[in-house]
Amino acid sequence: MTPADGNVPNLADMVDALRAEAAQEPDAPVTTEPTKKTQIIAIYGKGGIGKSFTLSNLSYMMAQQGKRVLLIGCDPKSDTTSLLFGGKACPTIIETSTKKKLAGEELRIEDVCFKRDGVFAMELGGPEVGRGCGGRGIIHGFETLEKLGFHDWDFDYVLLDFLGDVVCGGFGLPIARDMCQKVIVVGSNDLQSLYVANNVCSAVEYFRKLGGNVGVAGLVVNKDDGTGEAAAFAEAVGIPILSAIPANDDIRKKSANYEIIGRPGGEWASVFEALATNVAEAPPMRPKPLTQDGLLGLFSPEDTGGDVTLKPASQADMRGASYAPKPSLEVVYDEV
Repeated sequence: MTPADGNVPNLADMVDALRAEAAQEPDAPVTTEPTKKTQIIAIYGKGGIGKSFTLSNLSYMMAQQGKRVLLIGCDPKSDTTSLLFGGKACPTIIETSTKKKLAGEELRIEDVCFKRDGVFAMELGGPEVGRGCGGRGIIHGFETLEKLGFHDWDFDYVLLDFLGDVVCGGFGLPIARDMCQKVIVVGSNDLQSLYVANNVCSAVEYFRKLGGNVGVAGLVVNKDDGTGEAAAFAEAVGIPILSAIPANDDIRKKSANYEIIGRPGGEWASVFEALATNVAEAPPMRPKPLTQDGLLGLFSPEDTGGDVTLKPASQADMRGASYAPKPSLEVVYDEV
């Protein structure tokens, strides 16, 4: 695109300008109240635990109930909205913004936000593999959202999908800066997903001690096989279970085929209708995160290795041979 004055931009100058901009520390996101009392909810969980599946179906059900819902994928994999759009990938904010700048064009909302049956959705995206920090990408993405008018948008719910495995500043942004009112964790009856859920609870409690206001609304148990570890975790940390989505082959197959199952009148409608109600009404609570031993205690020792004892290593062990202690050469001065 040629500028209005007819001058063609010099590519080298534009590249230099972009590099200079990339080298600057990003401004802190604005955390002022939106013009409408929107519920902004951050969803965290272990990678692969089913956040995207849960959120796509939840947001779809909310929209069918007459709510205005915006779903924002904040995972560098950019796969939050793939199920919502039948497997199609959304152009990400970060990638699209970069291309627009190189072309001398301005980013517009219609370049990055798309609709399906009343749900509005977009992906922040992230840097190319090995070429940047995902957390900084999140910060840059939210700066761009603010330039597009994020705090003036008119939604009942904004759902933010965050990767819970990573605890750096960018991924902890909603908790650290009170950008949301409450957090929901997605887990299952396995140690690793509950470890991530416990870390999220720890982050919430840490920032509450520093004066933050974000709380945990509850736990969504995905692929629930009935063994009960997730329920025991929720009870131990003091948060409710918002929904237990069963480990069901029909759900698995439909999810793999990018099918929405959270449709009114469908076989699984009641699950997501109840989840929509609970997500809306659950208050933000202050959790009581568990210690490592407390978390392991939710599982039987044979499942977690909890019956292992720590045996200290010696210098002889480390050297692989006999070891004779030698006097220290450190000079010790008498007290004056």
